[in-house]
Amino acid sequence: MTTSPLIMSGSELGNGYGSVNAFAVVKGPGGARGFVEFLGDVFGGRETPEAHADDTDGLVIHAEVRIGDSCLMIADSKPDWVFTPALLQVNVTDCDEVLRRAKALGAQVITQTTPFYGASSLARFIDPWSNVWWLFGPAIAGAPEPVWDPESTGEESTVHATICQALRELKPPQ
Repeated sequence: MTTSPLIMSGSELGNGYGSVNAFAVVKGPGGARGFVEFLGDVFGGRETPEAHADDTDGLVIHAEVRIGDSCLMIADSKPDWVFTPALLQVNVTDCDEVLRRAKALGAQVITQTTPFYGASSLARFIDPWSNVWWLFGPAIAGAPEPVWDPESTGEESTVHATICQALRELKPPQ
């Protein structure tokens, strides 16, 4: 794989960050603090205390949670900011267990664990802050790998249909 000479790899940075790090701006139950707890309970995420900063209005302006070898940065949405969901992908060892944990904490499962291309499995959920999560896990033993035909006019796959419906219906958290 060829990379751009303009981009440093995470290992070159040596500070625990990857070449690209996601940022989620959240509004919803418990705000950023509640979201950080959710990440710990569902993914075993760990907040980096020295990176935490509250703004003058008491809202979190910056927090960082380590999930595996990645960093997810987080802030509370200001009252006048437009709703912007994060779309996040996580590689996991057990999609069903992550779905169980997320659902127990108020997430909506939008795609049950299903075989996916490249001998893997896929599941998706929307968290209580209206962020959409893609989970990629190991192949399901004995399950046939799906075949994608871009020319097909047949029925949409569950994998495709569930994400299209979820994103059409996605609303800001209450």
